[in-house]
Amino acid sequence: MTSMSRARVARRIAAGAAYGGGGIGLAGAAAVGLVLAEVHMARRHVGNGTSGRVPVADGLYGTTYTVPDEPPLRLTMLGDSTAAGQGVHRAGQTPGALLASGLSAVAERPVVLHNVALPGATSDDLDRQVALVLANPALMPDICVIMIGANDVTHRMPPTRSVRHLSAAVRRLRTAGAEVVVGTCPDLGTVERVQQPLRWLARRSSRQLAAAQTIGTVAQGGRTVSLGDLLGPEFEANPRELFGPDNYHPSAEGYATAAMAVLPTVCAALGVWPEEERPDVSRREGFLPVARAAAEAASEAGTEVTAAMPTGPRGPWALLKRRRRRRVQEPETEATQAAPGSRKASA
Repeated sequence: MTSMSRARVARRIAAGAAYGGGGIGLAGAAAVGLVLAEVHMARRHVGNGTSGRVPVADGLYGTTYTVPDEPPLRLTMLGDSTAAGQGVHRAGQTPGALLASGLSAVAERPVVLHNVALPGATSDDLDRQVALVLANPALMPDICVIMIGANDVTHRMPPTRSVRHLSAAVRRLRTAGAEVVVGTCPDLGTVERVQQPLRWLARRSSRQLAAAQTIGTVAQGGRTVSLGDLLGPEFEANPRELFGPDNYHPSAEGYATAAMAVLPTVCAALGVWPEEERPDVSRREGFLPVARAAAEAASEAGTEVTAAMPTGPRGPWALLKRRRRRRVQEPETEATQAAPGSRKASA
């Protein structure tokens, strides 16, 4: 599918989400049904070689940066197993811990991490997760990172419904004063057990949803980072290293790769990234109609999209950025955890 075609489909999905439509398919019901059969076969192997439990990484990171009378930054993770960190054994290997320690190092401030993500969640669970985040106004996060979408595809959630729930979550968090960064739907075409031609169909479905998620997120004042193509080439080239023992969830190295892509946008949203916000032509950055920016981002690793000028001849515009990444390392010491134990995975 070309970038322009993906942009058109993404616009239709986002419009359906905004105005109440729900009947737009991703790649045709029969084709998606075949993809689901293959993906569910792969998912049955989830947990082989792992405990099926998710390390709890909640707590304080970067205590060496404590400054008197300056509160720590608050980072909250929402979403599915990718946000929770299913597939690794240590808290410091989860994406939340990696982002918290990375943000602390860049901002030179401590960071309090709170994770409400649920393995197996689809986008309609974001309503519940956001309610948990907003339950205590005194503990409002400075920034929220949402990673969601893969289960929406495998569970055949209509993409308009998926985007509607995500957009509502971003809107509620932004209204409450939090910055929001969304890691869009990962590329299900990288799941090792999905074979061609179903791999191609899974990839197309994932990227269509990722582009529509970008349009919906940007419309509500959030930023997105493409995870699909980021994970795609690297997982395909080296699946034994970048996929975890269950061959479905990322390994510690895979999560570090994803965190390395998301960290610059998290920092930029808080105004602490050491780089100008204006586009760098040498990196093919620039202002584009939001649907076109969303389509391009869905096809390229780690591409950021954020709202730009309010409107233009072809509708809203966005700034497409390809930020320079910094290596994200596992914290040397794990956070002081708010509670012992771990969250039980639900698939």
